Amino acid sequence: MKEYTYDKISVGQVVEFSVQLDLEKMDAFLSITGDKNPLHTSDIYAKESLGYTGRVAYGMLTASFLSTLAGMYLPGKNSLLHSVEVKFTKPVFPPDTLIIHGEVVEKEDKFRILKVKASITNGSGEKVCRASMQVGVAN
Repeated sequence: MKEYTYDKISVGQVVEFSVQLDLEKMDAFLSITGDKNPLHTSDIYAKESLGYTGRVAYGMLTASFLSTLAGMYLPGKNSLLHSVEVKFTKPVFPPDTLIIHGEVVEKEDKFRILKVKASITNGSGEKVCRASMQVGVAN
């Protein structure tokens, strides 16, 4: 876990990490949320009804790694997540490796808030999610 203070973060700073979005994470998300939509739970439904190759990852599971971006990497321990605006651009199919990328595009000194432009790409290099985040820095 990173422990950046506000003063140690600069505009243009970039962080990137990867995560395996697998069926175990899908099942854990189902257990937590109770979302039993067959798009996310049934390969047969996803294939026959929508023509996908299999079940589709929950969009909010994919987006949840944006919390990891702020809380573990940028700024890390001193993170106070204020807002996240997300756009899903392509479906994610487990198992896939996601690459989460964040860049500080602005600093608001008065309130110690970072504006972070984020994106998530799949193992084929396709952007599956993009986001704008406002992250406060506690110290």
